[in-house]
Amino acid sequence: MKHPKIPLAQTVIQLCKAKGIKHIIISPGSRSAPLTIGFTNNPFFKCYSIVDERCAAFFALGIAQQLQEPTAVVCTSGSALLNYYPAVAEAFYSDVPLVVLSADRPKHLIGVGDGQTINQKNVFKNHILYSANLKLDLDEKVEVEEELPIFKNLENKLETLLGLKQGIQDFNETEINKAINIAFSKSGPVHVNIPFDEPLYDMVDDLSVNPKSISAENKPLEIEDSILESCINDWNAASKKMVLVGVNQPNDIEQQWLDILAKDDSVIVFTETTSNLHHNEFFPSIDKIIAPLKDEDFKNLQPEILLTFGGLIVSKKIKAFLRKHKPKQHWHIDFNKANDTFFSLSQWIKTTPNYFFSKFLSEVKTEESDYKPNWNTVKSLRNNKHNTYLKAIDFSDLKAFEIILNNIPNHTILQLGNSSTVRYAQLFDLDKTLKVFCNRGTSGIDGSTSTAIGCAVANTKQTTLISGDLSFIYDSNALWNNYIPNHFRIIIINNQGGGIFRILPGQKNTENFDRYFETKHQLTAEHLCKMYGFEYESVSNVSDLKNSLNSFYSESDQPKLLEIFTPKNLNDEVLLHYFKSI
Repeated sequence: MKHPKIPLAQTVIQLCKAKGIKHIIISPGSRSAPLTIGFTNNPFFKCYSIVDERCAAFFALGIAQQLQEPTAVVCTSGSALLNYYPAVAEAFYSDVPLVVLSADRPKHLIGVGDGQTINQKNVFKNHILYSANLKLDLDEKVEVEEELPIFKNLENKLETLLGLKQGIQDFNETEINKAINIAFSKSGPVHVNIPFDEPLYDMVDDLSVNPKSISAENKPLEIEDSILESCINDWNAASKKMVLVGVNQPNDIEQQWLDILAKDDSVIVFTETTSNLHHNEFFPSIDKIIAPLKDEDFKNLQPEILLTFGGLIVSKKIKAFLRKHKPKQHWHIDFNKANDTFFSLSQWIKTTPNYFFSKFLSEVKTEESDYKPNWNTVKSLRNNKHNTYLKAIDFSDLKAFEIILNNIPNHTILQLGNSSTVRYAQLFDLDKTLKVFCNRGTSGIDGSTSTAIGCAVANTKQTTLISGDLSFIYDSNALWNNYIPNHFRIIIINNQGGGIFRILPGQKNTENFDRYFETKHQLTAEHLCKMYGFEYESVSNVSDLKNSLNSFYSESDQPKLLEIFTPKNLNDEVLLHYFKSI
């Protein structure tokens, strides 16, 4: 097996293997050649070549999101690294393990006008769990006195040089171990910046270094007795408790804890599409339930205790409600962080939800209360009005989502684009066998397609992406990818612009609005599908959409894309009237 000659490259590659980082996404470049040579010549690694670094990083994020283990991205020096930033930020806020391996120029070639060179040290400092800035290897053939003047007057030059080399090797091993261990233990992005000097392409048959892999320390699953006792007493004394779940991995919470929460009439459990939690007694489709409420209703819904876990919340309406009608206490369960989303955080419980519930729910009382029964009545009323309204409306975004979401095959994966897409999906109760994902860390439109493709590559299950037209076009380089499986499906809702801006307050139907907010266009995905080998179909009415979906998910020799054209001047009216009607 061939290896890069440079010991530092060997060290990085061996430690990635030792820690089980198998998926390596490589963007082409010369300075990163030692890493590319090492990873691609080692059969342990599954390597992918993706030219666009922004797409490559989101593709890696999609794989890591599914496997819940770190994937690595490899790039050359210069602005290539900066293109990783959107995905790094998403991984940071969504707790997705991502290892960035960037090649760099040696220190003496930075800031002297060399091409493809920027200040890469700590470049992600505001959105990274750890930055490891490695040191350049010392070559055995280095002219010591010329390159390192400090040696000029030393007697034992060789001995000192060997000691310095070993010190650099020890430093690099420690930093690489620390970075990768943090990616595992804290589940987030880390950056390893790796300086290489030329020659970059030399290879050897045998390894010259044998780095030591240091195991990560496992956090103990524990809660202080005083905190647990306080939570139990306060919970038992409260008559209105609300559990609100953000982004959550499928099958992450044990069903026995959900069943206990569901039996308590003093507890309301609000879930979102991205929560991946289901129970007949829970309250999905939050906006559908609370959007029509008046101030007196909100006061009746206001909880004494709010318990949250999972990632970020999509619903603006629940955030506005809980910020105005604050709970007396807000507890958040998470190992790594607790956002004070509702400006009332009183307890950060630093453990996992499963462990907390195992200690907590066996000690709390189930209360008789009219809190949940009253809101069950509201939920039933809203669902009836929801169904009645959908039967009466013309073809539009809302109608299209109803048909699409009713036809997603069970036991498959659904990836949602941001902006309008995820918010429309929030209005519907999805089948409990679906696994739903969305890049809600930064809520950007910039990498949804790339993430969904990475997800599809990491799974044998069929994956469907639903995306808006702007989001899809923005990330169209995602299709420049040789690994897209034939079972991958894309559905684009094309309303000829940023339809969400027509729902938000603003002066619609003006030239300024059309150009700078909605950004009207007449683009379609048809020619992109021809270029990248997708089977393409378009529809613009209910009957054609239903007919197309009958065969859309059948087996094929190509991935498929369905583009749905909806009336942009009607969509906002339909949605705004929806909230009035329910």
